[in-house]
Formats: sequence, structure tokens, C-alpha cells
Amino acid sequence: MSQSLPSVIISGTGTYLPHRVVSNDDMAQIVETSDEWIRSRTGIAERRYASEKESTSYMATHAAKQAMKAAGTRTDEIDLLIVATMTPDMPFPSTACLVQSQLGLDHITAFDIQAACSGYIYALNTAANLLRSGAYNKALIIGAEKMSSILDFEDRTTCVLFGDGASAAVLECSEAMGLGILSSITGSDGSNPQLLYQPAGGSACPATTESVLARQHFIKMNGREIFKQAVRVMGQVSVDILERHGYSTDQVDLLIPHQANMRIIDSLAKRMRLPMERFHNNLEYYGNTSAASIGIALHEAHRSDRIRSGDLILLVAFGAGLTWGSTLIKWH
Repeated sequence: MSQSLPSVIISGTGTYLPHRVVSNDDMAQIVETSDEWIRSRTGIAERRYASEKESTSYMATHAAKQAMKAAGTRTDEIDLLIVATMTPDMPFPSTACLVQSQLGLDHITAFDIQAACSGYIYALNTAANLLRSGAYNKALIIGAEKMSSILDFEDRTTCVLFGDGASAAVLECSEAMGLGILSSITGSDGSNPQLLYQPAGGSACPATTESVLARQHFIKMNGREIFKQAVRVMGQVSVDILERHGYSTDQVDLLIPHQANMRIIDSLAKRMRLPMERFHNNLEYYGNTSAASIGIALHEAHRSDRIRSGDLILLVAFGAGLTWGSTLIKWH
């Protein structure tokens, strides 16, 4: 990344988590499973489920308000809004447009990004580069998901994994050179979408009585193959971005991985030869919140003083698409 480009910092973060807590014992009342089965295979103890009124845009808006308050940013200062989600309120208009209205923002650029669990990093990368270009002054990025709306509660291998929530961040340029978002690496491989997908509801397979009865509007996943690819790709893209900036793995102060499965995180830690103390994990309490995941963890880490000025922070994710990404931040 050229040093002539302005630095972009995260000046405020926020989250929204639904009030309803669903424990593993609660899940055992819905599907054939147990607390021991879920914990031993995933590391998850509970997750949050949104109520009927808590749509993706509703959660996104509340997380955004918290982030803007933390950044001391007025609504008239935001001129770019990006929402990362795979569970939009509706196919169109975009959830970003709904959030723009709910926040009372000016008639700004607002759009959605769909990169599944990598969505937060995709949004971070897109917003940072648009700010560096000079086209915008302050950006608001949001990762928000109502995963409970697309879960098949007859499939115990997937329905226990996911939860609902939202995270947000305000991004702006800074004169502090060498600090902020150093850069991101993102990638994709759409050659085998059936590894993790929602078969019906799009133009390839519009909704029909048959597709609904066949439960084709819910998440389908090949967990074993996703596990193998996630560990390999997240490890590689983490090393790649560190090498890009001349850092070694042991210089990372905090690594925030996508919160999908504790076995994946453990394997990533071993692959990178990093102690678990260098990771920030909240999977136990929220499950996999997809695009909201990394932003929720980043907010928690910052608020709990796990992040200090000058710390080297590495974010890394992997999701349906397949998509992946890493972001390196020198905290301001």
C-alpha cells in the first residue's frame, strides 16, 4: 500500500445483539441434539435469535447508532454506507437503503455486499479504498445477519451453528501515517457453491410449492469440506498479508478470526503457531453470526481494552462463495 495514500482509521464501533438467548439445552428441545454434542463439536454454548420485529435492517440501524456515537459522528458527516449481509430484509431494495432511511442519513451512496461470512472484511476493504480515493469523507460499514430466518430446524448439523446480530464501524481518513487499516486481501472461488449455499429463492430456482416442501430455502452445508478449506485458506491469507507489510506472525498482538467453529480456530492457531491468548473469541456466546461476526468481536475486544494504540490487529474470515479475506490494522 503506497505511503502517499491517506491513512484510514476506525473511529468508532458498535453492535446489536437480540435479547433472546437460546442455549444448547433450548436447541435440544427443537432438534435431536445435546449440550455436550454441540459444545464438543463447535465450542458453542448459546446464541441469540432475533424477534419478529428485529429484522436485519433493524439490528443494523441500532449497531450503526452505537458506532456513530462512539466516533462522535453526526448523520450529516456520513457520505458512504455499506451493509454486508446474506440475510437482507428483502431481495430489493438493498438493506443499506433501508438503514439509510432509518438513520436519517442524507441521500448518500448506500449499497449491500454479499460475501457471506467474509462480508465484514469485504466491506472494510471497499470502504477504506473508496475513502483513500478521495471520493468520500466518512464511511459507515455494517455486518448484519438474521441467520435464524434461513435455518432448517430439522438439520441438527447446521441449525445449532448460527445466531443473529449486527456490528458496525465508522471509518475516516487520518493524518497519522502508518496507523489504521494497512490493507486487506480478499478472494473467492465459486467453482463449487454447493459446499455452502441456499438452493432456492433466486432466479436459478425461484420459489415454488415444491421448493418450499423440499426445504430448499434453508442453509445447506458440507461441514467437513468447509472445515478443511477454512483452516487452509484462512492460514494462508493471514500469512500473505503479514508478509505484504513485512511482519512476522509473532508480531501480531491480537488475531480476530471469523467465529464459526472452535475447532477451526484451534487449527488456525496451531497452523500459525500462535497461542490462544492472542485470539479474541466469543463463539461460545453468539455462535456464527456470519457477516456480523468479526465486527462484534472487534467491538468487544476494543471495549474490553484488549486493543491499545500501536497494536497490530489481524482480522481473517472465510465463508460461502467461497469467499475469504484478511485485514491488517495498526491501531491508532
